Amino acid sequence: MNIVNSNQTVIMKTIQEVVEGTIRKTPFIEEALNEKLINVSSLARIILPEVSTVLKKDVKVGAVMMAINRLSPASELRIRKNIKRLALDLGDVIVRSDLCDFTFKNTPSLLREIAKILTKSSENSDYFLTVSQGIFETNIVTSKNLQPFVKEIFEQEMLTNSMLELASITIKLPKENLEQSGIYYFILKQLAWADISLQEIISTTNEMTIVVKEADINQTFAILMDMKLR
Repeated sequence: MNIVNSNQTVIMKTIQEVVEGTIRKTPFIEEALNEKLINVSSLARIILPEVSTVLKKDVKVGAVMMAINRLSPASELRIRKNIKRLALDLGDVIVRSDLCDFTFKNTPSLLREIAKILTKSSENSDYFLTVSQGIFETNIVTSKNLQPFVKEIFEQEMLTNSMLELASITIKLPKENLEQSGIYYFILKQLAWADISLQEIISTTNEMTIVVKEADINQTFAILMDMKLR
């Protein structure tokens, strides 16, 4: 004999609730839906098995399509609103030109050479230098006036890639950026849609530096400034 606890509440989910929950797990699907970049019929077929599993019954694809079409872009609008607020609070934007990019294979001696170029860069406020160390390689972005010293100091190291005629934009981010998901996505998405190739992305807690070809710097600057006006 089955005994049912009278205090137990059975919650029956609707198709609309399950579809909404499934899509909300990936907030940027909402954005793509809002921008009409996703075919509703295709999306419905993709999530149909999950919806049927949760509801424990067969669900028609047409019902899932109707549920998708009824969705209000709540998360998308919330993220856009927060990004808008953060964009308005962006601090100084610093543009630099005449930059070079060097990538070296990590070796036991590389750290000693990095210390030398760091010391050299501190001698003149006109020098610009950033160092990003990965597991297998280290990237150095410098101002053009440091290029001769980089070649001299790292002469014995293994150079795997180098690029000249670059420029960068450094954005001062508000402290709230740590709590807001998607801020980097929204910034980089704008550049991707403009077909701007990013050479490097350098970030600290409250700063983001984007390195692009010098030919793309004006358009990159215009796009980032436009974010503050939307």
